[in-house]
Formats: sequence, structure tokens, C-alpha cells
Amino acid sequence: MINKVLAPSHTGVCISKCCSSLTEFHNQFCMPGMFSHHSHICSNPRPPTPPPCIKGSITALSPCHSPALLTSMGALLWTLCLCLTLSLCFGDHSHPDVTHESSHEKDHKGHPEVPDRCTGVEFDAITLDNKGTMFFFKGNHLWKGSEGKVEFLNESFPEVNQDIDAAFRIHYKDKPETHDRTFIFKGSQVWSYHNSALEAGFPKLIKDEFPGIPDDLDAAVECPARECLTDSVIFFKDSDVYHYDLLTKAVKKRDWPDVGNCTSALRWLERYYCFHGVNFYRFHPVTGQSNFSEPLDIRDYFMKCPGRGHGNHSRKALMDPCSNFPFDEFTSDDDGKIYAFRQNFFLRVDSKRDGWHAWPITHNWKELKGTPDAVFSWDHKMYFIQGDQIYIYKSEQHYSLVEGYPKSLESELGIKGPVDAAFNCPNAGVVHLIKGNTMLDVALLQTPRIVVKTWHLPFPHVDGAMCGPDGIKVFIGTKYHKYESVMLMAMSRIQPIDHNIATELMGCPPKDPHKGHHA
Repeated sequence: MINKVLAPSHTGVCISKCCSSLTEFHNQFCMPGMFSHHSHICSNPRPPTPPPCIKGSITALSPCHSPALLTSMGALLWTLCLCLTLSLCFGDHSHPDVTHESSHEKDHKGHPEVPDRCTGVEFDAITLDNKGTMFFFKGNHLWKGSEGKVEFLNESFPEVNQDIDAAFRIHYKDKPETHDRTFIFKGSQVWSYHNSALEAGFPKLIKDEFPGIPDDLDAAVECPARECLTDSVIFFKDSDVYHYDLLTKAVKKRDWPDVGNCTSALRWLERYYCFHGVNFYRFHPVTGQSNFSEPLDIRDYFMKCPGRGHGNHSRKALMDPCSNFPFDEFTSDDDGKIYAFRQNFFLRVDSKRDGWHAWPITHNWKELKGTPDAVFSWDHKMYFIQGDQIYIYKSEQHYSLVEGYPKSLESELGIKGPVDAAFNCPNAGVVHLIKGNTMLDVALLQTPRIVVKTWHLPFPHVDGAMCGPDGIKVFIGTKYHKYESVMLMAMSRIQPIDHNIATELMGCPPKDPHKGHHA
């Protein structure tokens, strides 16, 4: 019988723990000329003379220590015993496909170098990916989302080493092959990822992909057109700020004393954040100005940590899009952004991918106090009606009030306030103003603007209305109705189908009718 000893399949790892090489393995366990380096097989194993590194283990195993076993059957037992001894010596009893802990978080258990972001971490970079997940980078670790568990960086980005310099998600719709890619910077190199896969041709040198931008960056953030003058990227290094135009590749250096040295930067829901350690503040991406009197703590706003948070909890239902509180108005602008208004707050309905957040109306429209009665958009401007007054804001590069406003509603649109809702359909040049069960059509292209048609509606009151490519939506309480045209909306006498705002428009999970009720 030919006796064989099979070297472990992971020889390069295990042999190094007990024998420095395959040659030593051959010398210790195989008779001369009987080891195949190709198959890792001993065709004639040596008698039980253990190498020094495993003598103690073999001595502890009496069957291996007995010379009487050097028969043909004994040699077989010696072989089995040797395999057991090697496994004990090598000391690695895990298998890459076997999980001995209940969660990935426990893989880091007992490693004091693993950071806990709730104790305070200065992140290397923060960005969103193309699916809207927020990534937090630190050393060779990565967190995904506000509650995500820590994982190793190379699990998601195997081509990138630890300690990256900056990262951002590019916004460049004019170049679909680049739009929504995640760019990661380290030293003089840049990587581009899409759907967690490295793009062909990367990594590249920063000077080739973004000419004029220095190496060893501190932070970077994207800035789409209408928030900046053009689709751009803002780079930070020390106290220097570089505006990079994605189309022309022109670089403009800025002096932003309010921003200072950002250790990371982020754009989220049209807002721009500069981070210094655990603190952050908002800044304007064109002027660099900040309206924060004091920096805020990242742990209160961007992640869920025990005993931390922000906001007035009594207003939580008002700010929650899924709370089933009625909305006061909806509108969509020329760029397809959809806004919902509820009392003194608003949110972007179309931002579901990156997350929802309700903001005070004054964050975007500073001069507007209180709840608007009606809102509509036309010619890259947003019109807010409150009582008998109207405010008009330019939509470009954040919202700015048109000089001379507010004005009276009658002088602008030829009707008296108040109104319940307003909407206009794309490319129609007419705004529809609803008062009770009456709808007044005003021609926006005429001077002066006057009512050109009056309609009587099949419902006594509406909270809001909006028109888009998929038709007209009329909002009443927590429901809305859909119509294909203005005429069908005004002339229909058939009871329309109810649609739930929270579940169908906001994508909220259905409410459990039994939840909260107890016998």
C-alpha cells in the first residue's frame, strides 16, 4: 500500500506558521525524492519524527508516539494523526465560508483599533453612492447609512487601500457614462465606481482626470448646475478651494474664509456641508458663506447614536412624510423637482433615493413667513400666494426673491385672494387658481394678466393641486385624485378613485389599522 500525506490546500498560509516553506515541509515529512511540488503529495511519508515546532502536540497524542503503529495500517493512522497535529499547530480552525458569530459586527470584536463613530470620529470622507446610501470612510473601515455596521473598506472597495483623502458622487447628466459615479481620491490617484464595481481604466492620475486639481486632497463635493453656475466639483486642500467646471475643465481658485479647512465635505438634498472632526456647518456652494453661528455635531444629525439627536420631537409628525398629516400644497418646477408643503415646512418628494427630510420653508425662501396658500412654478420661477399677496422667486442658483416683491395678487394675476390651490401644466402658459369649487384660468403670457376662463369643480374644496407629464393630481386631506386633463377634472361627474398620498406618492409602508389599539 502506498501511504500519502496531503499538504493542506492553503499551504502558503498554514505552512508558514509551522514550516517556513514547502521545502521544509518536504524535509520534515517526506522521504527523499517523494514529494510532488505540483500536487503537494508525499508518496512515501517519513516515520514519526516530528519537527520541533510540533513535538509537543505529537507527544500528547499517544497513538502517534507508538512505534508499534509503523505497520501499513499504522502508517495510515500516522498520516491521519499528522493531519490533526498540523491543524492544531497551525491554529486556524476557521473557514472563510463559515460564520461563527451572529453578525458581521462581531468579526471586529476584541480589536481595539476598530473605531466607534458614536464616540467621535473625524472621517476621511463622506459621500452618497448611486443608490443613495451614505458612506462614511475612516482608515480601513467603512459605515453605510446612519445605522449601518462597521465593515472593512476593502469589502466594498477592494482596489483602494486605507486612509482615503476624499470622495464624492458626481452629477453630470450631460455625460451619462460618468453621471452618478462615486469617485475616491488617495494621494495622486482617483478611482471611479458604479454599482460597487471599478470602472474600466481606473485608477487614473488626478492630474489626468481633473487637470489643475492638486494631489493629496482634503475633501471634495459635487455641485450640479442651478446650484452652481454649471455642473461642477468643489475641491478642498488646506485653506484653498478649487471650483472645477466639468464641461470646460476650467479651474477657479476661491478664497472662502467662512469654510476653512474641511476634513470632508458632503452634498445632501441640495445642501452643502463642511466637516471639521465631529463638527460641521452648512455653506453656500457659490459664495462659500455660512449662516451657522456655531458648528453642529455630526452625531446629532447624520447618524443614530444613543442619547443623541436633534429637533423638536413635538413637531415630528409634521416633518414625517408618512405621518398622514394633510399637506397644504404640492408643486413641481421646470427641472422636475417636486415639493410638498405642510404648515411651516417643506420636503422634496422626488428625493426618495437619497432620503427625505423636512426643512423650514425659510431655509429656501427666506422672506416667506408662515404657510403658503398656493404654489406654482413657471418660467424658472416659483410663485407663492399668501392671502392677497404674491411672492416670486428665481429658481437659478438657489432661490432669490425677485426685486419689488411681494406684490398684491390682484396686480399680478388679476384676481383677489385668498386662494386654496394653484397649478399650471408644462408649456401651457396658463395658471389655474382654485377658490372653493371655482377654478379661474389666468393667461400668463398676456399683459395685463386676466381671467380667461372660469370652471365649476365637482368638489367643494381642495388642499392643493399639481400638473405634470402624468396628468393632474388634486389633493384633498390624505387622499388625491388623478385626471388626464383640465377638462376631465372640471367636467367629470363620476366619483374619482381615491389614492393614498403617503403610500402611493411618498412610498410609505401601509399603516397597520390595529396598531396602537388595545383591548
